[in-house]
Amino acid sequence: MTLGVIGSGFGRTGTMSLKLALEQLGLGPCYHMVEVFKTPAAPDWWFEAAQNPARADWGRIFSGYNSTVDWPNATYYKELAAAYPNAKVIHTEREAEAWFESTQATIFADRGEANPEAPFPRMLRKVIFELFDGRMHDKDHLISVYEAHNAEVRAAIPADRLLVYHVSDGWPPLCDFLGVPVPEGPTPKVNSREEFGAHIAEDVQKRMN
Repeated sequence: MTLGVIGSGFGRTGTMSLKLALEQLGLGPCYHMVEVFKTPAAPDWWFEAAQNPARADWGRIFSGYNSTVDWPNATYYKELAAAYPNAKVIHTEREAEAWFESTQATIFADRGEANPEAPFPRMLRKVIFELFDGRMHDKDHLISVYEAHNAEVRAAIPADRLLVYHVSDGWPPLCDFLGVPVPEGPTPKVNSREEFGAHIAEDVQKRMN
């Protein structure tokens, strides 16, 4: 099994909805941060990969998966695009202010002190927080990094290999890009702030110490 789709969009840009959409289209299983929770060794694998992304054992991390979206993989989209040259790249985006506000209410919300040597927070620090210099509540800085990443993806990935996608765009551009039929019904739209608080935040908290 090899990756056919690589998501380059940061968390809170509709990545969970895209995960479910890809799986509905037959391009799953799709890796997402929630998959890290399911494999105790995964945080250590990602931390190891971050030490030398060009030589990372991506096959071990993505064994059994056909696609990947969200963090941690979004940090290493260029390395993954090189490792899987036939994979298509989907870049999820949303308006920058809305993205920032969503991060503060969910993935970057304060959860107290974490054990810096525990596998999960160590991984988060290396593969996500360092992207923002650890300034996780500095609005102007986070938005600057976010917008720079969006521009970098467009510059790094050839246009015929890249789809810049907003979840609100629905099925047509996604299915056209992937060359699959448009299914009946709307695209999935999940992982709202309320859903994050109810289902994911508890898993994150458990792994911080």
